[in-house]
Formats: sequence, C-alpha cells, structure tokens
Amino acid sequence: MKFSELKDKNIFDLEKELESLSKAQFSLRMQYGTQQLTNTSQLRQTKRNIARVKTVIRQKELETTKTHGKES
Repeated sequence: MKFSELKDKNIFDLEKELESLSKAQFSLRMQYGTQQLTNTSQLRQTKRNIARVKTVIRQKELETTKTHGKES
C-alpha cells in the first residue's frame, strides 16, 4: 500500500482500512504462533501498513484542527 494512495482516502475509509489490517495482523500472528506462516515478511509489511494508515489519519486530523482553528 502506497502512501499516496492513502492520502486520497477520507478518514472513514482509512479507519476501515486500519480495522482490516489489524484483523489481518492478528491472523498472521496466530499463523506464526502455530508455525503455519511460511512468508514471515508479511508480518512486517502489515505492521508498516498499519503505521502508514495511522500516520495519514493523524495528519488529516491535524489538518482539520488547523483549518477550524483559523476560522474561529
């Protein structure tokens, strides 16, 4: 998942994406724990994608507070 793709989404879609990635991470951890996961790099990729989504959500929140703060 690219950062530019995430920037185009709204906060609601990003939160859905975050929930989906969190579920995927849980599933991957369970597979890793039971030694069923063959591609362990998926754990790292999922963790980084979660961080990207959280970063974009926070940036969008800060943008909205800045614009609302200037109007007041």
